[in-house]
Amino acid sequence: MEELKTHFLRTVEWKENKVIMIDQTKLPSSLEYVAYTDYNDVANAIKTLVVRGAPAIGVSGAFGMALAALQSSSKTKEDLLSDLEKAKKILFETRPTAVNLSWALEQIMQIAKQSETVSEIRNDVIVKARQMAEEDININKKMGKNGAVLFQDNDTIMTHCNAGALATVAYGTALGVIRATNESGKNIKVIATETRPIQQGSRLTAFELKHDGIDVSLIPDTAVGYTMANDLVNGVVVGADRVLHTGHVFNKIGTYQVATMAKQHNIPFYVAAPLSTFDLKSRPEDVIIEQRKSSEVTGIGDKKTAPDGIDVINPAFDMTPPELISGIITENGVVKPPFDESIKKLFEAKK
Repeated sequence: MEELKTHFLRTVEWKENKVIMIDQTKLPSSLEYVAYTDYNDVANAIKTLVVRGAPAIGVSGAFGMALAALQSSSKTKEDLLSDLEKAKKILFETRPTAVNLSWALEQIMQIAKQSETVSEIRNDVIVKARQMAEEDININKKMGKNGAVLFQDNDTIMTHCNAGALATVAYGTALGVIRATNESGKNIKVIATETRPIQQGSRLTAFELKHDGIDVSLIPDTAVGYTMANDLVNGVVVGADRVLHTGHVFNKIGTYQVATMAKQHNIPFYVAAPLSTFDLKSRPEDVIIEQRKSSEVTGIGDKKTAPDGIDVINPAFDMTPPELISGIITENGVVKPPFDESIKKLFEAKK
């Protein structure tokens, strides 16, 4: 397998009017890239987890819109905008819980509407999408620095799912915090949960950290309580797919359990999320939790692990309430409880 330096890993990028992605379904056994020229293929890649992680999905959606602009044969601005609206709908429906996707698609539509001619729209949309990719890396590095101060030398940090370079354009959110802590000279260890049923922790997080030379141990999801009860964990940091103005966090299924266990054992539980992941309008009950296919749970690869015809509940995400969260790390600082006040101040300061 090709040697990989995750500091320079680009999960998704734009090259010669194509969208190039790492196929994350092939990791960790092989590092393979795919290239797309059709936005429908990008939509399918998001849906089938070729690309995953809220920030990476957002940028992939923006690049998908750029492909849609190039694919369209429209001769007028109105017709091209109509084609882009259609592409936006198809791309959005791939992963409705991740707010970065709708945020990115809206940004691209705004740019398209502001442009005058068909050729300007095509150019401006590509420029904006590429700019969003670069911004993602800078934002992650700022978040990493803000989060690094929360952890001490010789800490062992637990993380759930994959919020690393592979969940973003590069560097990562939760793993960006871990990387920045490590880069600041602190000696840290990481415990990664396997994150069933897609194994993002064992396939991706463990893979990334091992290649970065960061000490990482893998545990089954069922061992979270054991490791905390035996004083093996000093802090937890996870990513997020959506953060509400109330401080409710939607993230990979199992996050709520990790947060509950952390509270029980007085272990600080942090969320790392860029401002683009915040949804200031929705209430907790408004958020659609994506339900995924039962075959993810009834087997591993081609091997069956459950009886035929069994009913399966397979939500992709869960909600962690604000009372379980010690702080939310953003590119503009760390917000602490009460979150409805601190998040409001964060966005007021941003204006």
